[in-house]
Amino acid sequence: MFVVASLITAVLSLDAAVVLLTPVVLVAVRRLRTPVRPYAYATAHLANGASLLLPVSNLTNLLAFHTANLSFTRFTALMALPWLGAVATLYVIFRWFFAGDLRVQPDPEELGPAPRPPVFVLVVVGLTLTGFVIGQSVGVAPAWVALIGASVLAVRSLSRRHTSVADIVRSAHVSFLVFVLALGVVVRAVMVNGMDRAMSSVLPSGSGLPALLAIAAIAALLANVVNNLPATLVLLPLVAPGGAGAILAVLIGVNIGPNLTYVGSLSNLLWRRVLRRHDVDAGVGEYTRLGLCTVPAGLVVAVLALWASMRLLGV
Repeated sequence: MFVVASLITAVLSLDAAVVLLTPVVLVAVRRLRTPVRPYAYATAHLANGASLLLPVSNLTNLLAFHTANLSFTRFTALMALPWLGAVATLYVIFRWFFAGDLRVQPDPEELGPAPRPPVFVLVVVGLTLTGFVIGQSVGVAPAWVALIGASVLAVRSLSRRHTSVADIVRSAHVSFLVFVLALGVVVRAVMVNGMDRAMSSVLPSGSGLPALLAIAAIAALLANVVNNLPATLVLLPLVAPGGAGAILAVLIGVNIGPNLTYVGSLSNLLWRRVLRRHDVDAGVGEYTRLGLCTVPAGLVVAVLALWASMRLLGV
């Protein structure tokens, strides 16, 4: 489940992991008749922590990607080790935290034949990812490549009557796009009125290991206070003079940090809504206790991996 959730988060974004994968995981675990808690919490934590790999894995990644002025492949190469480190750290801590639940032996229900894999969809997604890499090299923004891939899938679904034009328009979440735009305006107003000076006095300069650790910790703390999107918008302009390393350290903080509290990211709130629809309880206390175990360790491991990647790739 960790492998599947990490790949879906990286390739299709953290929202896909929360909205699409979480219900599938809950149904599958109930059919196995095993405790649901480890798997339910894992989808939320991986939606955040496993969204470090690609520029398209998270909206925060796209913001950092443009600020860092890195190519698609360079960004991915730098974040590959932090991504693997964050996922491995989550796995180890989950095995320890939920040891009692994981000792329960599964008693699966009788299932029918496995469904056929969606070959066409997988091919389109693979070509879209390839298009991100090629498009970046010729100056085509990832948004245009994503639009082509989404259009191909939409036309096919319409032709097969699996969806409608109204459903496709709703799936674009125009209200969310307006919300992000308004959020940027608000953050800009806050920065102009003194927030930039206050944060500049706290943030360290440079891209050495101590500075990267401090930047990631501050970013994680701010994400849990004001949500990860505003935190990203506030911090990126301030750390940009420190180079790509400082920008990616912010990204580690705002992606892993939200695992500490429900309000840390919008994906956490979506995840909780999905759990409520499936009658799964996820208390604030347990979520926070688990976050206190995963977030500090995940930040340290991911930043160390980023520092090593920077040394290896000469950034």
